[in-house]
Amino acid sequence: MYFLTAGESHGPQLTGIIEGVPAGLKIDVTQINQALAARQGGYGRGNRQKIEHDQVQIVGGLRHGITLGSPLALTIQNRDHAHWSKIMDPVSPETPENTLRRVERPRPGHADLVGGMKYRHHDLRNVLERSSARETAMRVAIGSICKQLLQQLGIHLIGYVQQIGKISGSQNLPTDVLQIEKKINQNDLRILDEQQVAVIHELIDNTKRAGNTLGGIIRVVAENVPAGLGSYTSWDTKLDAKLAAAVMGVNAMKGVAIGDGFSAAANFGSEVMDPIAWDKNEGWSRLSNHLGGFEGGMTNGMPIIVQAAMKPIPTLYKALQSVNLKTREVQKANVERSDTTAIVPASIVIESVIAIELAKIITDTFESSNMHRLQEELADYRRELKEY
Repeated sequence: MYFLTAGESHGPQLTGIIEGVPAGLKIDVTQINQALAARQGGYGRGNRQKIEHDQVQIVGGLRHGITLGSPLALTIQNRDHAHWSKIMDPVSPETPENTLRRVERPRPGHADLVGGMKYRHHDLRNVLERSSARETAMRVAIGSICKQLLQQLGIHLIGYVQQIGKISGSQNLPTDVLQIEKKINQNDLRILDEQQVAVIHELIDNTKRAGNTLGGIIRVVAENVPAGLGSYTSWDTKLDAKLAAAVMGVNAMKGVAIGDGFSAAANFGSEVMDPIAWDKNEGWSRLSNHLGGFEGGMTNGMPIIVQAAMKPIPTLYKALQSVNLKTREVQKANVERSDTTAIVPASIVIESVIAIELAKIITDTFESSNMHRLQEELADYRRELKEY
């Protein structure tokens, strides 16, 4: 399975192509749109979310709600393009009128300056329009399709917010996906502990008034993933490495941890390794899950646990020092419309990219030209593992 996205933040639309989705997969477009709506929600978001009401259109590879096995083509319209149509016109030549929103004071922490240097852009809008997190809307749509594929294979996952700034959303870290989903849907922060909602709201409000931004930690849990996905034979076949790469490919992510992650480095081996157990009815298991469902780059049948560290959004309303590209004068950085924190929608995005990687490894491992055949092969494989 392979996917590609195209489109700019204020361009006409986002476009996605997915190749390798099995034929016969039933797709619920409503479920995709619900994921897109969730990505636009969350406390601390900016005004653009009042303009965009993302809806996906599937314009290829689907008939009567069932995949055909040919590439799936998806589009999401950018409603805000109506206000940017001249500035972001794909074909009209530059004029003084359509270059009014030039960006010449790069923002610290963004791709602006380095992107301009690499691609020789002198209007840094050419960089920020594509490097914007707006692109992740399409990855959420693609991730929702992959999540539906996984659901039809009995695999479920959820992403939520574990921490915002220095405040934890819960000290309790369950691995039951349905339990987590029920709790996080009761508030607009996607956290487990309802008692922390008001405290975090106040933190976000105070941060907004200060013209500052917040990051946090996201946690994803995937359960009922069969053992043996990935490989120990080569470094680039390790599934935990692929998950880490997918997470780091999301805007503003600065760290990834599997299972206990960095805290495991401070513990003894006896406190980190997961003892092995066997039951004649259930087969092989582990008595703990410090390693987050991975051994040797392969899934071991325990729930997959991934944490992602998100830096605060670089666009600050009280801008930091920058340097004007033209004059070389020290000036304040450009200010673009932004959020105080995007940790809540980022949890949807991280959930989505992990769903994509899990769908990839499954469709690559098993014969997947047809959904029913894939289900049969995976069921046979699960029986084989149980009887090993």
